[in-house]
Amino acid sequence: MTAPVSHLPADHPPVKAGGLGVLLVNLGTPDAPTAAAVKRYLAEFLSDRRVVEIPPLLWQPILHGVILNTRPRKSAHAYAQVWTEQGSPLAAITAAQAGALQQRLGAGVRVGWAMRYGNPALGAELARLKQEGCDRILVAPLYPQYSGATTASAMDALSAALAAMRWQPAIRTLPPYFDDPAHIAALAADTGRQLAALDFAPEVLVLSFHGMPERTLHLGDPYHCQCRKTARLLTQALAPHWPDLRIAVSFQSRFGRAKWLEPATDAAIAAEVARGTRRLAVAAPGFSADCLETLEELAIRERDAFQAAGGTHFAALACLNAGEAGMAMLETLVRRELAGWLA
Repeated sequence: MTAPVSHLPADHPPVKAGGLGVLLVNLGTPDAPTAAAVKRYLAEFLSDRRVVEIPPLLWQPILHGVILNTRPRKSAHAYAQVWTEQGSPLAAITAAQAGALQQRLGAGVRVGWAMRYGNPALGAELARLKQEGCDRILVAPLYPQYSGATTASAMDALSAALAAMRWQPAIRTLPPYFDDPAHIAALAADTGRQLAALDFAPEVLVLSFHGMPERTLHLGDPYHCQCRKTARLLTQALAPHWPDLRIAVSFQSRFGRAKWLEPATDAAIAAEVARGTRRLAVAAPGFSADCLETLEELAIRERDAFQAAGGTHFAALACLNAGEAGMAMLETLVRRELAGWLA
């Protein structure tokens, strides 16, 4: 990817240019399952005005005086239960997705990955691709549904990184793909595959999306509507093959005292047990990769609560991750957005 130098002076340094890059972006993760590492991560995450919209004069004393002195230890314990030899599940899976996409796209594209919070940082990875000669880069936030707290925050970080560059690359960004036929087909195929592999027949499949404060919906954030549409389309795609499976929608990971999107996942699962459901599966179609919220909150805590309340069979289905269905979808979306750039 070194530009032709025949027209340059003999002492001109080589210039890398003409390359094409793709940067996959996910939310973030601490560097280790320790209270100190989680504290650093949460300080960055919860200081983002897109994530917490309380005025800083009110929020920062609460964050630094209470939350960062109490929550990191609890969260570190949760991370320790799902940590892998490759690091946090989210980081390991996002790296695997980037590697698989690199193989699918070939040597004509450089594929990298980054986190909005924590490491590898979005700005640093964008600069690395530019230094390697990529002057056209597709930035792909792996959030199927748009939210100001996720997609827009990633765009904020991208803008800040570009603002620090003298020689900026040309940029494209991957749109939300909550209702894209390729996404729905991948979810239906992978969900159906996992359901068929269970050693029991679920009565109910709960589709659990990450929660958001309800006020964000009233302020115009499309997240709730896009989650509902994903759920509706996935339900329609599964219906011909699983006609007896009842599908419910919920929102997980409530935090603080504000009213959040409902029904809450923990309350929805408890209600299922109360109405007599004994065999239940849960999937998380708002997550592109398994993470703390799916592997610890759903697969451990919600399983334990379900069984303690009288449920007998529980399964937390994996996200698309770097599996065949998910990677075929991601390749389709990325190639579409690279049209005109990629031969």
